[in-house]
Amino acid sequence: PPHPQGRKGREGRARPAVYQSVKMSTSPVDVVVVGCGCPKRGMGWYHLVQMLDMDIANVVAVVEPWYLGPGGEAPGAAEFMEMKAELEPKGVAFHASIGDLTPVAPGGKLAVLIAGRTADNPRFFRECVDKGATHIYLEKPGAPSVAELEEMRDLARERNVGVFLGYNKNVTKYVTLAREFEASTPGAETTFIHCNAYKPEELAECFSRNREGMLKNMAVHELALLVTYYGVSTESVASVEPIAEECTLQTLGEFTDFSKVAFKVTTKDGKSVTVKADRCGGSTSTAQVSVDGEVKFTSVTPDDELKAKVEAQQAEDPAMMPYFFLQSDDYDTLKTRVLNHVATGAEAEGIATIDIAIETLKCAEMFNEQIRAALA
Repeated sequence: PPHPQGRKGREGRARPAVYQSVKMSTSPVDVVVVGCGCPKRGMGWYHLVQMLDMDIANVVAVVEPWYLGPGGEAPGAAEFMEMKAELEPKGVAFHASIGDLTPVAPGGKLAVLIAGRTADNPRFFRECVDKGATHIYLEKPGAPSVAELEEMRDLARERNVGVFLGYNKNVTKYVTLAREFEASTPGAETTFIHCNAYKPEELAECFSRNREGMLKNMAVHELALLVTYYGVSTESVASVEPIAEECTLQTLGEFTDFSKVAFKVTTKDGKSVTVKADRCGGSTSTAQVSVDGEVKFTSVTPDDELKAKVEAQQAEDPAMMPYFFLQSDDYDTLKTRVLNHVATGAEAEGIATIDIAIETLKCAEMFNEQIRAALA
C-alpha cells in the first residue's frame, strides 16, 4: 500500500506520490469518498490515498463538506485545496455535498466510503443511498446508536445496498495467529489487550472527541472480534465480569468515561474471552492465549518488523498520523476485499457486515451498563 512520503514536485516541494498515479477507468469499481478531512490527518484522506493507488478502485469523486464549506479558512484547508488542484485535472471531482454527486445510472455500481464524524454517518448514509450507491463502507462504529444503525440496515435492505464496516482488527495478523493457536489448543482462552498512547493531560480532549465512550470507541474493535469470531451477542452472554483493579472511570469536564477498562465475557456455551483497553498504555495491541491461567502464546502488533518499518516511515514523514503507517496493510486488505466483492460478487471474508456492527454496538451498550453497575 502507498505511503505518500512524497516525491519532489516541480516546485521542489515534497508531495504525495500517489497524487501522480490516479488510475483512469482501469478498474471496474467506481468509488466516492465522503468526509476526506485534512491531508495526513484525516482517516478519509488516508483511504483516498490508498484507493488512488489500487487497480480495483476508480476514484470518481470526493465529498468534503467542511473544507469546501464553512471550514474554507480552517487549519488544513490550504493542504486540502492543494490536493484538490492536483486531482481535479486527473478526473476526480470535488463536491461540498452528496447532493452534488451525479446519480448512479440504472444497472451501474458505485461504492461509497463514508469517513466523516460518527454523528454525521446516518445522514450521509441516507443521502448516498438516495443517489443510487450500491455498496457503502462505513468507518466504525457506523452510527452513534443501535437504533440509528438499525434504521440504516433497514434502508439498505429495502434498496438492496451492501454495507460493510471498517473493523480492521478482524483481518489483522496478530488476531489471526492467536485464533489459530486457540483453535488448536484444548482448554485455551484468549485475552485481547488494546493500548493507546494518550498522555493523562490529553484525556479530557479525548473524552470530548470520542464522546460515544470507551466501549463504543476504542474497545469497539475488540467487541467486533468477540461478535464475529467468538459467538458473543446480547442474547448469548451469560456474564460480564469487570476486573476491578484494571478499571478506571473518570469524570473530565462534562464527560465520564473509562480511561482503562478490563472485563471477562462468558457465553451460555461456556466460552470465555477477556478484553482490556487502556487509553494511556502505549501504542500496542496484544492477544494472549492461556491454558489454566498460564499464558501459552502471545502475538502483538506492531511486531519488531512492523515497528522498524513504521519508525522509518515516521522519520521520513513526521506530519503523518502514526496509526496510518501502523494499520496501513489492514486498511488495504479491508478495502481490497470489499471492492473485490463489489466487482465480482466474491465473499468479503472477515469483513464486518452491518448486522455484526449492530450486535457489536448492542454489546457495547449492555457491557458498559453492566460494568459500571458492578463497579458502583
